[in-house]
Amino acid sequence: MEKRYFPSIGKEISLLGFGLMRLPIVNNVPGNIDYEVAESMVDRALEGGINYFDTAYVYHAGQSEPFAGKALSRHPRDSYNLATKMPNWQIQNLDQAKETFDNQLGFLQTDYLDFYLVHNLNSEGYKVFLKSGLYDFLRKKKDEGSIRHLGFSMHDNPQHLSLLLDRYEWDFTQIQLNYIDWQSMKAGELYRLLVDKNIPVIVMEPVRGGGLANLPAEAAKVLKDHDPLASQASWALRFVASNPGVLTVLSGMTTPAQLEDNLATFNSFKPLTPAEGEILNKAADNFRLAYPIPCTGCGYCMDCPSGVNIPVNLAAYNHYSKVNLENPDNPIVAVFAFTSVYGALQDGEKSNNCVACEECLSHCPQKIPIPSTLKKITELGASLK
Repeated sequence: MEKRYFPSIGKEISLLGFGLMRLPIVNNVPGNIDYEVAESMVDRALEGGINYFDTAYVYHAGQSEPFAGKALSRHPRDSYNLATKMPNWQIQNLDQAKETFDNQLGFLQTDYLDFYLVHNLNSEGYKVFLKSGLYDFLRKKKDEGSIRHLGFSMHDNPQHLSLLLDRYEWDFTQIQLNYIDWQSMKAGELYRLLVDKNIPVIVMEPVRGGGLANLPAEAAKVLKDHDPLASQASWALRFVASNPGVLTVLSGMTTPAQLEDNLATFNSFKPLTPAEGEILNKAADNFRLAYPIPCTGCGYCMDCPSGVNIPVNLAAYNHYSKVNLENPDNPIVAVFAFTSVYGALQDGEKSNNCVACEECLSHCPQKIPIPSTLKKITELGASLK
């Protein structure tokens, strides 16, 4: 397994990290983790050289941390690095922060966290962060030894990142980075800001919620023509891992096959060449045409007060757009593509139930104008009838 060493971290970290956000589940229920399969994947990850595991208080409807604690506590504590996150948007005072932190240690069956993050410290969340006094609380936990390295994750612009870096001392930062968002979400600028400050970068969404492992036909062809044996996911992972400021690349693996493919990529890691970078640029252009809504399916927008299943509605529109692009002479195929996803929703989950309360807007990492997008999906559904 390829590893990275940063003096400020003081230990070797596997370049591939296991993100425990998209674990296998039973009956499509987010909190119902398939322990047998997921535990076997954790065991295989450790065997394959992965030593960084990332979870959060809210992942899998609150069940990811208890799973991580059970699965990892079967192994020596010094064989893995454990990262989790404080749900900043839920913290109103220090008593609440202390209760949450103590609960996390209990869930994870440990007395210290190797890496601890303020979760999604975006512009909106920063107001809560200031009010709660959370930073001083976490610095104290670091001084006491229950946090070894303190950082934050964020989905925001370079200006906000600069503010956070100038005002506080951090050991690392976690950002969304992939070959689609490098320019469109200014992820490249975020990366360079962190490198200039000598702050190690942890990458989330390298495969963009799985989208870069399921490319539209023309984009897939561009990659396959160059290397017929390489998986689409391996291209995406190599892109981010080729940046020397990256400490580890988190992959939210759902199946053993995904794990094996990712292990193969990092056990014989080869940085992208300039020519391969140009190939990815061509694939990226096609991807943006096929998927006009930049949703990664993270689910942060849920639960909707009106009962709308926001991620599935957005997925239905993107699926329609992708199939329509691939079948310009047969539009009925795209109609079936849309109805196969949209039609599977319960009536109360469909886009027409949106009342534009806008509660979802502040939670969306991708800054998608969700209410207006849902209105567009409703209009599409009506027109296809």
